[in-house]
Amino acid sequence: MLKKSVFSQFACSSQDMSSTAVAPPACLRRPLVVPRRFMFGPGPSNVPPRILEAGANPILGHMHPEIFEIMSDIKSGIQYLFQTKNSMTLALTGTGHTAMECAIFNAVEAGESVLTAVNGIWGERAADMAERIGARVNTIVAPPGGCFSLEEIEKALSKHRPVLFFLTHGESSTGVLHPLDGIGDLCHKYNCLFLVDSVASMGGAPLCMDKQGIDILYTGSQKVLNAPPGTAPISFSDRACQKIFNRKTKPVSFFLDLSWLANYWGCDGKPSRVYHHTGPISAFYSLRESLCILAEEGLENSWERHRKVAEYFHDGLENMGLKLFVTEKSARLPTVTTIVAPPGYDWKEITAYIMKTYNLEISGGLGPSVGLVLRVGLMGCNSSKANVDMVLTALKNALKHCHKSRV
Repeated sequence: MLKKSVFSQFACSSQDMSSTAVAPPACLRRPLVVPRRFMFGPGPSNVPPRILEAGANPILGHMHPEIFEIMSDIKSGIQYLFQTKNSMTLALTGTGHTAMECAIFNAVEAGESVLTAVNGIWGERAADMAERIGARVNTIVAPPGGCFSLEEIEKALSKHRPVLFFLTHGESSTGVLHPLDGIGDLCHKYNCLFLVDSVASMGGAPLCMDKQGIDILYTGSQKVLNAPPGTAPISFSDRACQKIFNRKTKPVSFFLDLSWLANYWGCDGKPSRVYHHTGPISAFYSLRESLCILAEEGLENSWERHRKVAEYFHDGLENMGLKLFVTEKSARLPTVTTIVAPPGYDWKEITAYIMKTYNLEISGGLGPSVGLVLRVGLMGCNSSKANVDMVLTALKNALKHCHKSRV
């Protein structure tokens, strides 16, 4: 009797499964409509038609030889972009945060000492990630808009003896371009790996991985490269690989385990590749095309164009009576400009007015710069004097039409 009852319940539930209980959502019956917009915030930036078209190529298998060839092209493009000969060079599936975690999770084991330079949100994030895996984290802190001297860095290296030192080259939350010369030598003097975040600066400001002694370097696809978000170029020096591949414990993340990633990207010298994860094929197409465009322009030409456009923009802002958040000219990030929030105005009203009136995105601050600045990103194809003029006009009219407090 009990068996029959159980069978009856099973038959009933199977019968119920024959019809769906959740109806197709009405929203998905409407066609997708995406507005065209000027993406002049800190990222993502606009994607040119040529890169969009590349991403629309037919899907192939992630283990097909044609895809391996495209991955090899991407690796060569990243080596040029980073100015490195590192064999361990690849593109991660994910954004810049993925690369930050990949670097820290592979290079650091629980209980080891990590030093992070905090002069904006990205140093804070790196410290958080290292703490999550049980590292002993120490920080050196500069106010938003500030930099660190070589003396300050060496003092902290000598005191804390970290296995890894993290520094952001282009701090997009504050608009700082941090000098790198000499830091790699200091790190190696204290047997420490030098990790650099170049998500906001790569391709838009001079950076040479090998010459500057950087052990781990990463960026994102969605800034100067003008590719869709979702891939993160990264490279590891021989010194970094020696530590990573002689760990006592496995990295905490299987997905970001460099031993697996190295094989998938053909960086480990083995004759065959083993399935690790399904690579984002369409994103690979787009990233390859973006690297191709950069190679056609030339890295030094790209650096120079971003510098000239940034200076033109900064002059225009100061002529309007606006102040730049980073006072030292040499420390200003040429890709993301931070403007002191105009006194008496609500920055949210300014950005909303510009979005509504000009269909143009600029943003407020992030992390320690919230409420202090407006941020304008002119990266890759968006870095032009014509776009600067557009932003200046939008800002000028916003200040005329937005409410200004008399207090």
